[in-house]
Amino acid sequence: MSLHADALGVLTSWRAPDAVEEALRERYVAHLASTPEGMRRASYPDHITAGTLVIDATGERVLLNLHRKAGRWFHFGGHCEDDDATLAAVALREAHEESGLRELAFHPEPVQLDLHTVPFCGERGDVNHLDVRYVAAAPVDATAVVSDESLAVRWWPVDDLPELEPAMHALIARARAILV
Repeated sequence: MSLHADALGVLTSWRAPDAVEEALRERYVAHLASTPEGMRRASYPDHITAGTLVIDATGERVLLNLHRKAGRWFHFGGHCEDDDATLAAVALREAHEESGLRELAFHPEPVQLDLHTVPFCGERGDVNHLDVRYVAAAPVDATAVVSDESLAVRWWPVDDLPELEPAMHALIARARAILV
């Protein structure tokens, strides 16, 4: 099965938690149905991305990265690569690469969809990332490292988070409900 077929299957069967994410799910499925290369960075103006929010095993801390280009705190995530076999594999690879953590209890089903426009991703102008978000738990004593894509990586107490987009707060709440 190809990465495209896997993503189409995952997103076709995924049940959104609300009407907003159901509309996104339908948009993602339509994008993949009409765009054979819709998983790739070259797909313009939309392409699928995937990522993982990492929390500690107690659910009291969340690991975020200060994205080098965006200058904001986010979960770990990014573009699909040629060697990725599944959408979940994309998300897990990104978590490993950007956090340095290898021991993650990865939840294999998407937890959130989020569409965001990225002005620095493409040469032809703004690009829409059709982001599929997963969650994983790390051991309490896990030590993360900073990758080339981040300015910083930091554990944050869930009751003292930096300024985040509203969708990130929802993702953290869902992660805690699923993994703790």
